[in-house]
Amino acid sequence: MFKRWFFNREHTYSRWDGSQRIEGLDADEILDALADDYLRNNDLRGAMQRLQMNGMQGQDGQRMMGLREMLDRLRNQKQSRMGRYNMSGVMDDIREKLEAIKQHEREGIQRRLSETGQPQNPDDQGQQGNQPGDQEQPGEQGEAGLEGQQGQPGQSGQPSQRGQSGQGGQPQAGQGSLPEGIDPAALRKMLEQMAQKKQDFLDQLPRDPAGQIRELSDYDFMDAQAREEFQELLQMMQQQVMQQFFQGMQQSLQQMTPEDVARMREMIQALNQMLRDREAGREPDFDSFMEKYGDFFGPGINSLDDLIEDLQRRSAQMQAVMDSLPEDQRRELQEMMDQIIGDDRLRVDMAELAERLAMQPGGDFRTKYKFSGDEPVTLTEAMGLMGELQGLDELEAQMNAARRGGTLEGIDNERLRNLMGEEDAAALDDLKGMMRELEEAGLIQRNGNKWELTSQGIRKVGQKALQDMFAQLDKDAFGQHAAERRGAGGERTDETKPYVFGDPFLLDLQGTVMNAIERGERVTRPGTPTDLNAASSGVFAAPRTSLHLTPDDFEVYRTELITQASTVLMIDMSMSMFYSGASQAAKKMAVALESLIRGQFPRDNLYVVGFSMNAREYKREELVEISEVDHSQGTNTVQGLVLARHLLARHKGGNKQIILVTDGDPTVMWNKDEKDWVFAYHTYDPDAVSQMARMQTLVEAQRCTREGITINTFMLVRNPRLMDFVSELSQINRGRAFFTAPEDLGKYLLVDYLASKQVFRQG
Repeated sequence: MFKRWFFNREHTYSRWDGSQRIEGLDADEILDALADDYLRNNDLRGAMQRLQMNGMQGQDGQRMMGLREMLDRLRNQKQSRMGRYNMSGVMDDIREKLEAIKQHEREGIQRRLSETGQPQNPDDQGQQGNQPGDQEQPGEQGEAGLEGQQGQPGQSGQPSQRGQSGQGGQPQAGQGSLPEGIDPAALRKMLEQMAQKKQDFLDQLPRDPAGQIRELSDYDFMDAQAREEFQELLQMMQQQVMQQFFQGMQQSLQQMTPEDVARMREMIQALNQMLRDREAGREPDFDSFMEKYGDFFGPGINSLDDLIEDLQRRSAQMQAVMDSLPEDQRRELQEMMDQIIGDDRLRVDMAELAERLAMQPGGDFRTKYKFSGDEPVTLTEAMGLMGELQGLDELEAQMNAARRGGTLEGIDNERLRNLMGEEDAAALDDLKGMMRELEEAGLIQRNGNKWELTSQGIRKVGQKALQDMFAQLDKDAFGQHAAERRGAGGERTDETKPYVFGDPFLLDLQGTVMNAIERGERVTRPGTPTDLNAASSGVFAAPRTSLHLTPDDFEVYRTELITQASTVLMIDMSMSMFYSGASQAAKKMAVALESLIRGQFPRDNLYVVGFSMNAREYKREELVEISEVDHSQGTNTVQGLVLARHLLARHKGGNKQIILVTDGDPTVMWNKDEKDWVFAYHTYDPDAVSQMARMQTLVEAQRCTREGITINTFMLVRNPRLMDFVSELSQINRGRAFFTAPEDLGKYLLVDYLASKQVFRQG
């Protein structure tokens, strides 16, 4: 029966795979999703915030992720990373690299000894410096690498140390012969002594990685592979140390010229000076600093605050690595980093920079992550991992701020896309676009700093409330009620019937013609052979070319007679209605009824009266705005009936009714001596005042009866006292009474209203 109230929509279906999301948000669907919340709380922005938090499901079953689900996914990402990796692998990786370097050096020493121990003759003495495996470069020490790789720099800008090297000035490899007077046996013995010293040096290295790096930095490697691996280790660690502050540092200290190191030191000192100036209240010259040293930093640095934030974020990655290590490994890594920097002045300047960054707002960037996995990570991987975890932390903080502040604009879409993927970023874009979608559709508008529904939006909310109630009626198999009688006049329907004298002549032409054709085919027509002989002889009458209508052929449309009705919906707005939740059901019912009358019975009149301590009329646009502030103590049913009667007096014809929705006795009476309304529980004798309020209500009901106004009562609470009052009211007015739960109010009221329309059809 109620299907005609709905608009049909086309839907596209697909198998659910868990990844579908709403494509192209529809403004009507968004408003439908927040309508109930808005009616309940009268807060459009709050309803939108809760919708953004919880997400929504489209009418086609697709789900749009909300902020709460994003937060859960983000936290799961963090837990997944921490449950996968083991930070102790940072130092283990460095130890393994150092062990491999030492092993390669020992093998290289042994190889040199083996090569030198081969028998020599005058023809091959000149080849001793270039034995396979040595592959010594020009400038290496002679005598089969006696001196190893002497002269290799330890720290950039510092003089080279020979470490365990032997005597300098030996003949260069490949000269062809030993100098005069050099005994090969003596040379062999000297090489063995040197090799033993190097082996002893390697055996006596400190156990901690920092100590080993310190000693090996001044060591002359005999093996080329060991020397190269050690330089790569130094370069990797130096880059990690420097890039914790400076993105533009692409080369290690080892590769820097003394001029490069001096410029970097000047940059850090200038940066420290800017921070000192700010702390002292002076304005730093940021532009000059960036003009001179901007290549040390990444893009997007437009102010000193941007620079400080970037430095803090980078420093936090290394600090997080430190804080996530066991104490002994943390100490080892710190000592190793100090050793890597090498330059004492530079180390002091960087320590000052770290301290000053910690003193700036947002400088408390100590974060300890609890890793529980088994997969080891290197220092480089650990730095990247900390960057991801801290990025997730920042996103989580932004999302929590959005939950508290109600705006999603502070959430970084690009970071979300990089860390969580395209699906989450697209969902965030959809959430951010909800208000814009509603505004562009003309459903909401700004009023100062507040969002409010437009007239079109109010109608949409009413239609949604009406659809919800009709959906409930469908579940209850409503719509099987037969019409009581059929009559003449009224609106045309799509149903037809044979014409009867006196019916409105609303001709169904197609049906009339078809009736005439069917009637003509039931009789023998001219031009049709009457027997087989006539047919066989080919004798026919002339064919019929005209259609003759008779009164019996006429088909006309049925009509329905719909009476005009004027209704006052009286809603109890006492605090008991609000605290019980009944006011929400009453409000939704009022919005739905207004939408029903406006859309389907436009000739009807509807007024809404709210009553608590006093009664007042609510206009259509005010219905959706009813909230807690409209509720107060008291149930002034008397004044509500007086106001309703005066409103209905404007209409002389048609049916008139008052729909009274309440959850209690009248508790407010008119004191004619004080010429004011009196609340029972503000007096010394509340029972007497309540009894007087009850009597005044019944007197007003009698006046309504005399004026032909029916009072139908919907009582939301059932107890003997209320049942007696409702019974008296019904006896006086001859209206009907319904005792129902708040959640069923709209269903029963719509049924009653539609039944009261007295739909008569021609029979």
